[in-house]
Amino acid sequence: MDVPIIDQGMGADPASVAYDTVNAGISRNADVVIIDTAGRLHNKINLMNELSKIRKVVQKLIPDAPHEVLLVLDASTGQNAFEQAKQFTAATEVNALCLTKLDGTAKGGVVIGISDQFKIPVKYIGVGEKLEHLQIFNRVEFVDSLFK
Repeated sequence: MDVPIIDQGMGADPASVAYDTVNAGISRNADVVIIDTAGRLHNKINLMNELSKIRKVVQKLIPDAPHEVLLVLDASTGQNAFEQAKQFTAATEVNALCLTKLDGTAKGGVVIGISDQFKIPVKYIGVGEKLEHLQIFNRVEFVDSLFK
């Protein structure tokens, strides 16, 4: 798959990279631009504050952006996922969840409570490491899998 990647190298300001990415997307008439902010720990306040800064600089180019903020949670995290969701929803407007690592022993039932408490739908699940292992969330199948 040929996907252009915008980067500025190690140590670059994440908000600057996000701005350049959206600007490049606009100039290329891209339908979708993904800004990956992975690696942020919810207990590192400076990294969490960067999420707000990223939102502000992106909105300089597209006032109603971002259109989707996806919080990716690891199914094996357990109850710590609640604290992650709390901190990330406080820092930015998360509007969808993705639950990964469901190919292991973790069942990921914690996501039901997170979705309910924060009123955020689960959109995707990850059941492996390849692109085809990212699947659209099916609530009936998910609940059934909890009882197997």
